[in-house]
Amino acid sequence: MKACAALAEIGQDVALWVPGKSPAGGAAEACEFYGVRGPLGIRWLRSLRLLRGYDFCARACLAGRRWGAELFYVWPYQAAALCSTLGWPVLMEVHDRPHGRMGPALFRRTLRGRGLRRLLVTTEALRAWLEAEFKRPLAPPLALVAPNAAEPAEPPDRLSPSDWRSLLGLPEIFTAGYTGHLYEGRGIELLLGLARRLPEAQFLWVGGENPAIEAWRARLASEGIENVRLLGFRPPAEVADLQRACEVLLMPYERSIAVSSGGDTAAFASPMKAFEYLAAGRAILSSDLPVIREVLNEGNSVLLPPNDLESWEAALRRLMKYPERRTRLGEQARRDAERNSWPGRARWALEGLTLG
Repeated sequence: MKACAALAEIGQDVALWVPGKSPAGGAAEACEFYGVRGPLGIRWLRSLRLLRGYDFCARACLAGRRWGAELFYVWPYQAAALCSTLGWPVLMEVHDRPHGRMGPALFRRTLRGRGLRRLLVTTEALRAWLEAEFKRPLAPPLALVAPNAAEPAEPPDRLSPSDWRSLLGLPEIFTAGYTGHLYEGRGIELLLGLARRLPEAQFLWVGGENPAIEAWRARLASEGIENVRLLGFRPPAEVADLQRACEVLLMPYERSIAVSSGGDTAAFASPMKAFEYLAAGRAILSSDLPVIREVLNEGNSVLLPPNDLESWEAALRRLMKYPERRTRLGEQARRDAERNSWPGRARWALEGLTLG
């Protein structure tokens, strides 16, 4: 949604095809849910789960062709392979390595087709892996590294975390926040350890699917931990406000990071969370993983060993004690976020692209 809205914002005529059933409010409801400004043309197509997206990709590409698309900007491997094979100009976003039996085959088909115009890869680590694995040079202008992005507040947010807590009806106490899924590898056990050791602080956990949320609520209750507010899923449009209600934002990734598909993205991920945290303009505590350093550094965050509870506790206590340190980190984070805006990313994605 953000990528398509950014393309529209920089003057492109955009239509978005997605699988599923249209909500009652149609595109307007979807835009409001995701916090997307302005209208965006969205078409929903029914897709049979048994066909694993192949039917959707074929129908969406054919619909785009009838619509008059000059460029197919796609994420699914099936859509990229189809367009490239048919010679239809295609830009493919790549967020992880091709998985399973068909993923590598579809990616090779995309590379060999006449239609491929650009690969937009989210990290340098992933670009280098793809180049080595598929034994093809992947360099500009064919392949560009384009990390994920976020939307800095406009005008810049000058409210304090305390102000935001007052607006949102949250208790007035030093707050450390985590937003995201509760999958394995996200560092939730470390978050729990911090809550045990720092009862004087409040911890906001925002996100997760219902079974995981209920399991963690039960565990928190059984251990008598009362300083964690487990808020569950919130619409993306609300998450930024909750992040700004925190003095510190936490990103305790482990060395192995699970995703919804079951894969491990620790070496290649470009976490959306990192960009959202930067845009929030708050101090960040993050695991020190090589791929994270493509976005975060000692100027805009505190980088710590994964799973090292003692180091995380000491770092958080220092930030609690020294508000000026939090302010410096937050201000640098906000400045760095301005270089990673969605419209800027959209311009970079299309720069120098030839469709002929």
